[in-house]
This record gives sequence, structure tokens and C-alpha cells, in this order.
Amino acid sequence: MSAEPILADAPWLISGGTARVLQLLGADGEEARVVGGAVRNALLGLVPGDIDIATTARPEEVVRRAKAAGIKSVPTGIDHGTVTLVIDGHPYEVTTLREDTETFGRKAKVAFGRDWVKDAERRDFTMNGLSVDATGVVYDHVGGIADARARRVRFIGDPDQRIAEDYLRILRFFRIHAAFGAGEPDRDGYLACIRGRAGLASLSAERVRMEMLKLLVAGGASAAVLAMAEGGLLQALIGGVAYTGPLASMVAIERELGLPASVTRRLAALTVAVTEDAKRVATRLRLSNAEAKALDSMGHRWWRFATKDEANARRLLYRLGAERYHDRVLLGWARAAGDVHSSRWRELAELPQRWTAPKFPLRAADFIARGMAEGPALGHVLTLAEDAWLAADFPLEEAALASIADQAAARVSRERKT
Repeated sequence: MSAEPILADAPWLISGGTARVLQLLGADGEEARVVGGAVRNALLGLVPGDIDIATTARPEEVVRRAKAAGIKSVPTGIDHGTVTLVIDGHPYEVTTLREDTETFGRKAKVAFGRDWVKDAERRDFTMNGLSVDATGVVYDHVGGIADARARRVRFIGDPDQRIAEDYLRILRFFRIHAAFGAGEPDRDGYLACIRGRAGLASLSAERVRMEMLKLLVAGGASAAVLAMAEGGLLQALIGGVAYTGPLASMVAIERELGLPASVTRRLAALTVAVTEDAKRVATRLRLSNAEAKALDSMGHRWWRFATKDEANARRLLYRLGAERYHDRVLLGWARAAGDVHSSRWRELAELPQRWTAPKFPLRAADFIARGMAEGPALGHVLTLAEDAWLAADFPLEEAALASIADQAAARVSRERKT
């Protein structure tokens, strides 16, 4: 074990709510430390994120001390030793030290304990097995400091055993590597993931969705997903072909345009060639209605952008709206297998920044004035007129609009007579 005062000056640790919780639970014979991702992030110079705290105090003692201190406590997982304390509206998840007595996935039986080494050894990766006390001393029982500094994601102990305890750790291995790792994935961990891949079928869609969406927006997403594909791990997750090339292109295009990572765009690039793919993936990953609609829109004839000029692109922008248009253009660009620096694709992608579609200026009253009665025919004539207005490139002059209205009304009149 090593213990180094690495974070002695960390503001998030020595003041505010975190310091208050550590002081509350680290007195009178008990001990408390921040554990997991917050420590890892701090060592890597990143924002700590969610603060998780482990303590030797049993759950009922945590609740008692919180009540005495006037701190709200929520028994979010008290059977497994977890209580959430809320200070100034910010949640701090507090879990009593544990050790597994039986392991069978997410339903492992645990016993509360006071052994920090055993608690660390039951976690997934070495860089997640670190803890830090209120003075900034980082405790390393599993080699996590060296691995964090080397950006090496490595399972604690036997990788096959860690994976068998919870097959979601296969996805977490690639997601954590994509976010915090460097170079190739750890070989022992990678091979263990391949050996355990049949266990992915036992995972709920909701848990897979959570990890996959986090993975796709990580900095090293395209390389991590390629490694998953090469290891035969993606088929069980998405139920279809994985398009790793378009995903890599989408990541590069977002960076070229200075855009934030979009999980729906990246998921579409990886999984969607046609709208049927979008429906399958939405069902497979239990996507929200909004996510499913976005994928479906992107998958609808994206290939037509390969031959569209700006006039045609303006019409599509009018029909789709800026957000749907932009996402579909980027999917077409990513699937074009061309230069991510293409000036033509950039011009199409940036069209919403240069041009705002006008509103269709003709109204029902314009056709009632031309003798049209209210009813289905009125809706039909409006559709015909709008199509003609788009084909004429959005004219706004009164003479052009009058001509479009006259022609549409005359066409409907002829149709009704035949």
C-alpha cells in the first residue's frame, strides 16, 4: 500500500460540502474517504465530478450523525450500505465499507466491514480503486496511482473474475479507456472481455444504453469502439452491422467544425445506414422517443446530400428545420468516405448559419378569396402552392406569390372537375 499527500491543496476536498461530510463521518472512531472516479479525475487534472464517499460508519450511524448535524439524508440504497447526504442542494453518496460474500452480477451479497484494502479490491479498475482522506492523502491498495498516471485501464485482480461478477464491466472497460486511457487497451483486460462476451446477452437494455452513450462521447470513442468491433463485442449490443469508419469520420467532422460531441450523431454514424437500422437500434437500446426520432430522421435518405446543390439544400432545410437538417448533413458527410476537410460538405453543414428559411407567406384566406371553399380541397391547394413556392426558391414578391396561388387554385379546380 502507498499513501501520499498528493491532493493536500485540492479546493474541492478541503472546503465546502465534501470537507463537511468527511469531518462528520471521520470522527469518534470512524473514518471516511472520497473514493473512485473523483480521486482518479483529480490525479489526472480533471474536474472531480460526482463525489462518492466511503466510511467505516454503518448506514444507521451515518443517518444518525447527519440528523444531528441538520443534514438531509436519503436512504438511496441502505440495504447495500448507501445513504445520500444533501448539502446546499448537492448530493454526496456515502457507502459503508463492504466486502462481497457471494457474487452473482449486480445482486452480490455483501457484508459491512472496516477493511479499506478489501473494499478497494472489490472495485473494477485500479484507477477507480483509490481513496483520499480529508487531508489530501491518497491511499493506493491496488496500484492505481501508477496506472492513472500512465493512463492505463487495468482490472483489479483477475480480469475474468471481475467480469464474471458483472458483465457490464466489459463495457465499462472500453468506456473508461476511451475517457481516461491512452494507447492500446490493456491486453489482459481486452482478452478477458473477449472471453466473457457471451455474458453481454444477460445485461438489461437500460444498462447497456447508459454505458454505450457515455462511451460514444468520450475522447477516445472511435478507437475504443473499433477495438470492441475487432473483438466481436458489438454484435450482441446493437444487433446489426457496426460502421466504425463512419463513426471515426463523424468524430473528425465534429472536431473540424468545432462542435461538441453529439451522442445521437455518433450513434447514427456507428449503427444507421437506413431507417430500419434506426428502429432496430432504438428498440435494442431502449432509446427515448426523442433519440429514436433523431436517429430515424438522420437515416432517411441521407445519401441524397452527395448530389445536392445549395438550392436543393435550402428546400430540405426548410422541410426539416435547422437541427434535423444539420444532423442529416453530417451523417451524409461521415458516410461519404471523403475528406473531412471538404469545403463543399462544410458549406452544406453551415447553411443554417448563413440562411434562415422564411415562413410560407400564403394562407388559407388567399385561396378563399379565389373562390375555394373550406374543407379538404383547401388543405390540398395549400400543399400544392407550398411545393411550387419551394421549387421557385422561396419568392416573396407579391406578383410571384399571386401567380403561384392562381396556378395552384386552377389546378385544384381542374382536378375536381375530372
